[in-house]
Amino acid sequence: MFGLRKEYLGATVAVVSLLFALYFTQIALTVIKEFYDLRQIQLEFIPESKEVLHKYDSIRRFGKSRGDLKPASNSYLDDLMIPDDRDSTIHERENATILMLCRNWEIEGVLRSMRSLEDRFNRRYKYTWTFLNDVPFDDHFIEATTAMASGDTQYGLIPADDWNRPDWIDETLFEKRLQMLTERKVIYGESKSYRNMCRFNSGFFFRQKLLDQYDYYFRVEPDVEYFCDFPYDPFKVLREKKKKYGFVLSIYEYEDTVTTLWDAVEEFMETYPEILHPNNSLSFLTDSSLVGRFFPVVESNTDYNLCHFWSNFEVGDLNFFRSEEYLQFFNHLDSKGGFYYERWGDAPVHSIGASLLLDKNEIHHFDEIGYSHVPFNTCPTSVSARLLYRCICDPTDETNIPIHPNSCLMRWWKNGAGKLFIR
Repeated sequence: MFGLRKEYLGATVAVVSLLFALYFTQIALTVIKEFYDLRQIQLEFIPESKEVLHKYDSIRRFGKSRGDLKPASNSYLDDLMIPDDRDSTIHERENATILMLCRNWEIEGVLRSMRSLEDRFNRRYKYTWTFLNDVPFDDHFIEATTAMASGDTQYGLIPADDWNRPDWIDETLFEKRLQMLTERKVIYGESKSYRNMCRFNSGFFFRQKLLDQYDYYFRVEPDVEYFCDFPYDPFKVLREKKKKYGFVLSIYEYEDTVTTLWDAVEEFMETYPEILHPNNSLSFLTDSSLVGRFFPVVESNTDYNLCHFWSNFEVGDLNFFRSEEYLQFFNHLDSKGGFYYERWGDAPVHSIGASLLLDKNEIHHFDEIGYSHVPFNTCPTSVSARLLYRCICDPTDETNIPIHPNSCLMRWWKNGAGKLFIR
């Protein structure tokens, strides 16, 4: 009896094993068939895809037959032919100057910046370079920069009253706060001259006599680079489009440097509501909602989200800064002593002033200009634009900031003048 049961169990196991083998064989055959079918589809479509991919190469590479197809979804170039006058000298100039605040010992970085901007823009226009310093420029600096410039150069000595710490600053409190920020390792927290520079750039650069004759300025700093040929004269863009302030990068400020800045701004808005522009960009400064995939990378302790235009690249209307409205704004902030008791930067001051006092449509993002100031870059995303403007940058590089979490540019697109596509 036991023998029969054993034989029965053995037969059952054999049948079950056979069924499992047949089942897995069927699965294997199905997978192989699906893979074969997919491969056949790929073999059919791959040649067609390659044909479509390369069909318009002549258009993308500036061929003579352009057709109606746009080369990329974010490129709105109507004419992809290289313009005949790309390398010619253009003699028409706006009433403008290129402005650099720098020191004698920064000469190497100054020359690098000059060489880059001359090659990419100014050799065609020959705008005058204006250099400012709180001490006289030495002969070597003047000789080297004059040789590098395609146009004229001029050199200004900043008056002591415009540069130095004002007499009404409480020196005891200043030294105490200086020590505190130094211990907290706040960037430039220990520097007295940096504070002078921030206050000067916020409220005095536009008062210098050498600038009295001009309507526009292009701010340049040592050790910056311009990746692409300029497709236009940015000064002409400001005048023709009635813009007052132009930028390329927007990032978040270090909150430890502007602890009470927004308190002073809110007091200004409450005291002088009549001078705020009715179509201002206040929401750009206060929006902390999700934009794209990002919330602000820093959590602010005030309503100010810490967004600002990075002022190491600025193209602006000097008459805006000379206006009674901006002077009233600066004087209110200056009276709080925050340039010295904290370390208020000129970038947030310029940005807040422009955002509150200008029509949002008077602020312009120069989307086509490739630019680098350590540690961030910006590079045009359009393939056609990079070819046309001879760019030497990679928009996918991790230092390219426009849609990086550290960037406020998407908040500007949402709350400011919107996204302008390359034309």
